Amino acid sequence: MNARVLRIELKRSAAPWPGAVVLAGSLAVLLLIDGIWWQGDAGWTAQWTSMALWTRYLLSFWWPLVVGLGAVYGLRDSRSRMTELLTTTPLPAWRRAALPAGATALVLASGFGLLVLVGGVQVALGATAYTSLGWLPISLVAALSLVAGAVFGMGLARAVPSALTPPTLTVFLLLTTLSLRPSNDEALPSSVAPNRLALLFPATAEPREMLLTLSGSVHLGQTLWLLGLLATGFALLSAATLRARLLAVAPVLAGAALALLILPATPRDTYVIDKAAATLVCDGPVCVTQANRSHLPELASRGKDALRVLHDALGDKAPNSVREDTRLRALGDDRRLSRDTVLVDFGDPLIARATGAELTRLLVAEGLVPHCAPRTAWEGGGQVDIPAQSIAASWALGDHQFKPLQRPDRYAYSQRTDADADIVWQRLMALSPAEQRSRMAEVRAAALSCTGYTEVLAGKASS
Repeated sequence: MNARVLRIELKRSAAPWPGAVVLAGSLAVLLLIDGIWWQGDAGWTAQWTSMALWTRYLLSFWWPLVVGLGAVYGLRDSRSRMTELLTTTPLPAWRRAALPAGATALVLASGFGLLVLVGGVQVALGATAYTSLGWLPISLVAALSLVAGAVFGMGLARAVPSALTPPTLTVFLLLTTLSLRPSNDEALPSSVAPNRLALLFPATAEPREMLLTLSGSVHLGQTLWLLGLLATGFALLSAATLRARLLAVAPVLAGAALALLILPATPRDTYVIDKAAATLVCDGPVCVTQANRSHLPELASRGKDALRVLHDALGDKAPNSVREDTRLRALGDDRRLSRDTVLVDFGDPLIARATGAELTRLLVAEGLVPHCAPRTAWEGGGQVDIPAQSIAASWALGDHQFKPLQRPDRYAYSQRTDADADIVWQRLMALSPAEQRSRMAEVRAAALSCTGYTEVLAGKASS
């Protein structure tokens, strides 16, 4: 297969379409839609690993479609009624199969590679200072899955030359992929099937934890399975007899058997902590992970200021450190709070956008009224009690007037909410300094125990 023949194949066949669909479709979703892939420290351009995982996540939709497009391509000879003519040529069958398979592989690898390049450039130009090659196997396996799926679709359509083969294959794989897609939440069932079976499909769960990555056993098991799928697809594409078609099934069966022995049985072993990214880097009492060390200079300065304010407000009961919250938790689980530490989560939209004095105010608010709401509740601002934290921060910073914290979004709270908070503020400030300090200590104790601190603040202030 020389360059001239390959160039003609790319011009006059359906080979370019799968790569164009993957590239254009993924960029349209990731760049034109303001989805959750833009939010938090696990956003698709926030870190290298999350970028690779988000592109893998989109394979939930593109992989079945690529297999179907490969099947359409594989019907070319039967549609043109040239199958018998081609089998009479002296050119070996495997060489005839290498041309469409090679053209498809080239286009898919190039399309997915350009997608990763776009994401990688945005990550490199972003705020992250953490660089690791741990994301590379994630993307390489994704590219292999696209090539293997397309070639398998071509081979299956050559073996079953029916117009129903491509749509049937696409719909079946789409439904199966969406129902079997693995989860990174060990508290929830990974899918309707065992975890090992779900991992035979290349799509990953939505990245929601910046420190999570796929384990090495996942990479190895999926690679063996996909190589078997690729070999079977190519064998079917070049098979000329029924016996050859039956023998072509052997590689995919062997790959599946080996993969099922290697792939992990639980989400806990599927998604593991990236130890290098999770290593803490500290500046005095303020610590962040390696992955977020670009935040350390600003956070260290403002964190030390916040600790001084908290010590003046709470005395010996004040926290003495600021640390990035690295504890993994299942969806819906409460945060595990600490009396001695102000926990910072860069997935929090308030923290992620704050700088300067506003960051100091947020850290003071979190130190006085820490929230234990589950992540899914507060990422959009739904359950973070901004009014209560605003009152606490205004009191600790010695403001003469109630100053609300910034909102997660402009629809989060109404003017009436601000008015109610201002009433509570006025009543609190009418108390003596000793009573204010005592009641704020009660509010913090209630917040740390995940009980009704809002009622404590409002009830005490109105008594």
